Amino acid sequence: MNSRSSDLIRIRPDIKSAQINDLMSDEERFQNETIRPILKMQNDLFVLVFKNYILKHKNVFLDLSFDRKSTYIENAIQKDIKFRNSLKGMVIGMFSLEEYQRYILNSSALNKRMMNMLMERLKDQMQLFSEETIVS
Repeated sequence: MNSRSSDLIRIRPDIKSAQINDLMSDEERFQNETIRPILKMQNDLFVLVFKNYILKHKNVFLDLSFDRKSTYIENAIQKDIKFRNSLKGMVIGMFSLEEYQRYILNSSALNKRMMNMLMERLKDQMQLFSEETIVS
């Protein structure tokens, strides 16, 4: 393992609840070993990126009801391909070389897991996306 790969893995947070066992599928294992720690480590960046997304889209998000805000987050990640690819790049850029080689074997399924997890993470932190916290 090269220095970049070992450094990336070393700085990731340990997630005690992310269980790993021999009965897991390769995708679930990759999700728990790689994607979860990266999403946790990059959380502050994802929050800031979504705040910027809200600002760039004329703060429409701020006037929505709670349920509509949840749908807005889902649509932003699922339907705005440029935004989705940007988020995906923030995760993939944190992969070790070995992880990237594992990722490309089943990138479609892993992308779906990654974006669903990120979507839930942002929805769980919706209180951070208020008018007071959005810098104009």
